[in-house]
Amino acid sequence: MSLFSLLLRGRSRPWLGLALLFASPVLMAATTPSASVESPGKILKVTLQVDGGTARYQVQRLGNAVVDASKLGFELRDGRLDRDFEITGSSTRAFDETWEQPWGERRLTRNHYNELTVSLRQTTGDKRRLDVVFRVFDDGVGFRYVFPQQPGLAEAIIDEELTEFAIAQPSTAWWIPAGEPIHYEYLYARTPLQEVPLAHTPITLRSDAGLHVAIHEAALVDYAGMWLRRTEGQRLRAQLSPSADGWKVHRALPFSTPWRTLQIADRAGGLVESDLILNLNEPNALGDVSWVKPSKYLGVWWSMHLDEESWATGRRHAATTAKTKRVIDFAAANGFRGVLVEGWNPGWDGNWVGNGYDFDFTRATPDFDIEALSAYGASKGVHLVGHHETGCAIDHYEDQLGAALDLYARLGVDSFKTGYVCDDGQVDRRNPAGGPLLREWHDGQFMARHHLKVVQEAAARRLAVNPHEPIKDTGLRRTYPNWISREGARGMEYNAWGQPPNPPEHEVNLVFTRMLSGPMDYTPGVLSLKGRHGQAIPSTLARQLALYVVLYSPIQMAADLPGHYQQHLDAFQFIKDVAVDWEQTRVLGGEVGDFVTIVRRDRNSSDWFLGSITDEHGRVLPISLGFLEPGVRYRAEIYRDGDGADFRSNPFAFVRETREVTSADQLTLVLGPGGGQAIRFKKGTEGINSN
Repeated sequence: MSLFSLLLRGRSRPWLGLALLFASPVLMAATTPSASVESPGKILKVTLQVDGGTARYQVQRLGNAVVDASKLGFELRDGRLDRDFEITGSSTRAFDETWEQPWGERRLTRNHYNELTVSLRQTTGDKRRLDVVFRVFDDGVGFRYVFPQQPGLAEAIIDEELTEFAIAQPSTAWWIPAGEPIHYEYLYARTPLQEVPLAHTPITLRSDAGLHVAIHEAALVDYAGMWLRRTEGQRLRAQLSPSADGWKVHRALPFSTPWRTLQIADRAGGLVESDLILNLNEPNALGDVSWVKPSKYLGVWWSMHLDEESWATGRRHAATTAKTKRVIDFAAANGFRGVLVEGWNPGWDGNWVGNGYDFDFTRATPDFDIEALSAYGASKGVHLVGHHETGCAIDHYEDQLGAALDLYARLGVDSFKTGYVCDDGQVDRRNPAGGPLLREWHDGQFMARHHLKVVQEAAARRLAVNPHEPIKDTGLRRTYPNWISREGARGMEYNAWGQPPNPPEHEVNLVFTRMLSGPMDYTPGVLSLKGRHGQAIPSTLARQLALYVVLYSPIQMAADLPGHYQQHLDAFQFIKDVAVDWEQTRVLGGEVGDFVTIVRRDRNSSDWFLGSITDEHGRVLPISLGFLEPGVRYRAEIYRDGDGADFRSNPFAFVRETREVTSADQLTLVLGPGGGQAIRFKKGTEGINSN
């Protein structure tokens, strides 16, 4: 077949770029016991081999083992699909495209891989068929199973997935537990991999030789989330999130599973710079998404976490018309697009945690005039950010979903936050309505379907969605760009009332673990450095600014109270200026759990922004400014820890200064314990006041 014919047969791409596909016919006879493929730069090699009827894969990097022989297969309700296999054929293809993100860490993304598809068939029983597809990039591997249409198997009821990851080199792991009540909201443990019991993904590993590997999944659609259980030594095995029905996944054939992913890099920053998760998702399914607006927002939120006000109605109710007007005024005066209001609707009185049946998402409480406030905000260029706390009453929420989103669309509330506050494994399901109460997990197949339904219903009304207590991110923002951010980790609110609050290493850990999956709505910027009843937040003032660059999200909250910002106007200026949508992103340095320095270039200007944070240890970090445009002078607006800054004893030691720099310069970042530094690089030298 000619190259021209192959290009015509390739899938169309709505994005910028050229895709080249080279497919080969079946390469081997049924008796061939193995098949392999290398990455485009011959960095990684994947081999699938059938030995004694068992299919196993392995991964090598530059000739060294990364993943030793690891089993593939399933336990189905009506039999095992992991034995008596033979290879009936395989094919390969090469793929290279550059596509444009409508918003993201970088505007242009290269998607370059070699693909291997291996067809397996059991030699006994019904001779069931299963395909395994590998996509091998220079910085990682994605693979998934494909259940093809076949006689005698109209649907698959999966009791367990048997995928293994036998990590070859002795490694340290950073992980949070799976199967526990508060889903993803744990501090990260750092242990030898051989001590990990049951973990969520992403799980990040560093070998004794310094190789970094992160295991996760991509394109989690209509399937259960994958946990990882260590079975022996450094061998991890998939364990799917449970279902109230007993099985883990129930699907009609044909279908594909999510991708199982391995991001692999010499340095920790290479994991952050990888686009593998996004590239394994399907292109934008929504068409024009210019209505999705990356932006910053304020909120009627932090005062409730401080226990100064309440979500419930009464004299302490925070979500009142008068209070919200004041926050809208502050937002308009300081250039913020949105104001989030929690507690605006009926249902917050009494015990709503895990019991969301009193929530009404179609009307406001008597002291909150949503119609007037929407109009008032619009007159000042400020949009209300909606909020739907479900209390995990999923069918109750879905019954109102259409009408609730219609209300938002009519009022110009073009983005909204959802919440699913209940213990994991306690999500309420009554389907059909009035049926028996069943309990689901936050990342089971039922909730995978629910979250996608909310995103699709929102897209139909041109609304963006930001779920908290969500299902984990697996890159579906590429397919549905209105899935603009999410929580899915221990966020800022734990600094208000958590015991303990988030230690300085937590946010560094997030960069190299949770953030590998996608954006997080961490809600930074608490410049008061105080939580509930005066609890100290483990941070310096400058660190709170650096978080806006370090922890990526296209929507960023200024979480503190307006009055606290007025007390720290010098620091607040960086929050007003920092961008949220990026042309480029680079990691200048970092180690998991220790420190990280990231620079990002604003998509809408020539400005660069730097954020650097450390753990409980102070650090001196020399950095090169070679990322700046050569031959151009920049004004570096520096927000740094002052002399003696320390999150324990001197958190407010802070300096704001400016200096002239070029791409030929180096800077030395001095970070106090628990500290940070934020810099804006702006073309020109006007206003420089310090060297």
